[in-house]
Amino acid sequence: MKGEKNSVSEETTEALFDRYVVPNYGRFPVSMARGEGSWIWDEHGRKYLDYGGGIAVCALGHAPPCLSAVLDAQSRKLIHCSNLYYNRQQALLAQHITEKIIGAPGKIFFCNSGAEANDALIKLARRFGHAVPQAGGAQRHEIITFENSFHGRTLGGIAATAQPKVKEGFAPLLPGFVHVPYNDLHGAREAIGAKTVAIMLEAVQGEGGVHTATPEFLLGIADLCREHQLLLMVDEVQCGLGRTGDLCAWHTVLGKEENGFAPDAVSWAKGLGGGVPIGAIWVRDRAQAEHEPEPRLCNLLGPGSHGSTFGGTPLVSAAALAVLEEIEASRWWEHARDLGQWIRDEIRSWQSGLIQEVRGLGLMLGVCLDAENMASRVPAVRGGKVTPSLHIVRALMGEGLLTVPAGDTVVRLLPPLNTSREEAAEALKIFRGVLAELEGA
Repeated sequence: MKGEKNSVSEETTEALFDRYVVPNYGRFPVSMARGEGSWIWDEHGRKYLDYGGGIAVCALGHAPPCLSAVLDAQSRKLIHCSNLYYNRQQALLAQHITEKIIGAPGKIFFCNSGAEANDALIKLARRFGHAVPQAGGAQRHEIITFENSFHGRTLGGIAATAQPKVKEGFAPLLPGFVHVPYNDLHGAREAIGAKTVAIMLEAVQGEGGVHTATPEFLLGIADLCREHQLLLMVDEVQCGLGRTGDLCAWHTVLGKEENGFAPDAVSWAKGLGGGVPIGAIWVRDRAQAEHEPEPRLCNLLGPGSHGSTFGGTPLVSAAALAVLEEIEASRWWEHARDLGQWIRDEIRSWQSGLIQEVRGLGLMLGVCLDAENMASRVPAVRGGKVTPSLHIVRALMGEGLLTVPAGDTVVRLLPPLNTSREEAAEALKIFRGVLAELEGA
């Protein structure tokens, strides 16, 4: 009725979430209102240094001018049109990724997230397994993935992910996945069978604790894929597009001379849109096999085989292209490589008894905590009420630094690629202060 107060507007954001939003996230008790660069403010005006980066999404920080400008301009022209029609923004983005990021002939499929992108890889592999079957004609469908991997939270993604916690309560799982230890080339070789169709890996694992592949492992996997006619599929959702110090994370591991490491398909999301929801896969333009020259691998997902209503709309495509062009024009991956090395060196110089090691490449870093020492100083950790990583993440947030846990013992640092040395120094000052307080307890 006229004159009555709007009860909804008087409720806190947290109360509205409690009432109306599915509780699938363990959210921290803070509601964000605006951001600028490496900084974000909550609804009460408190300022935080955001080194979680939306979980590696905000590649250029919050509200980067290049992204804001193109979103404004494109939204005044055309936001969405069906994929039943062509739109030039999508075509230009696909060209840019193919020519500037990968540098090899292929084609792109666009979707909305990393999970969707990896589902597209799974469907590509299944399709390939029908087109290039076993010697007796039976289809191949098994995909080898690796322990501590993370490939999304769809039914396909959790089946591919080799972490038991993401699978709990969702049986029966999508069949066709074999998990082996990461960086174990012998284990991968032994896992290959008649039904194996592909190997899927991250050059740097994010959610699993920031583990980096060895050059020998990547090159060995590529050899296995060639030997057994398997697709080599690389998940760059978190580690790609400059975060590790190169536009492709496998370049960071192997150097620019790939020495035969040539993925058949690659997935991206997160930093691709700089905050705008977009995912993508690239598929190499090659024959499926010597005896199966057509259709080309990049044309295997033909009309009716896969799709996405919102994939590659004019708005998100223009936004992603602006983000990639800014990353490349300023060569932010080089800054990420150099600053990441400085951060690792600084943390190691602390010689803290609460830190076991610092892992990762570029600005995809994992600070691995000593669980035993943490338990000796924190009753809640000792009693199993909170993990070491979650305790530190909460303490850092209390001091104005946002970070992200990865498992029980790893705190991730995922700042914008263009964060400054001064901001990094401020983040490390906060981090060291939290550790010093614990060590003095």
